[in-house]
Amino acid sequence: MSCGLSVEPFPMSDALKHDLFRLGDLWNDGLGRIGGPFLAGERFTAADAFFAPVAFRAQSYGLAFEGAAAAYPKQLLDLPAMREWYAAALAETWREPDHEAEVAAAGTIIEDRRATA
Repeated sequence: MSCGLSVEPFPMSDALKHDLFRLGDLWNDGLGRIGGPFLAGERFTAADAFFAPVAFRAQSYGLAFEGAAAAYPKQLLDLPAMREWYAAALAETWREPDHEAEVAAAGTIIEDRRATA
């Protein structure tokens, strides 16, 4: 996961589109059934922590969701602990080659906000 990148994704496979649609459905169901603002209600829980990395992916790849799920990744990213995580990620100069290759295979990097060595 590379938090400091903005990536224009290559065309998505039907399977990936399906997975993203299903993810949006899950978020909408949790947010709607319990009433939010988090998946299990008023407080951040393990369910939200599970999806924290996904919020960074949504940001990096400009993923859009419908309904209440549209705002959910941004809500997670606005949490103080997530902002701290993001700042630390931007300051990191080490690059993991497999993750860099994964990003290159998924799309075109249009912005890199990460610190350089």
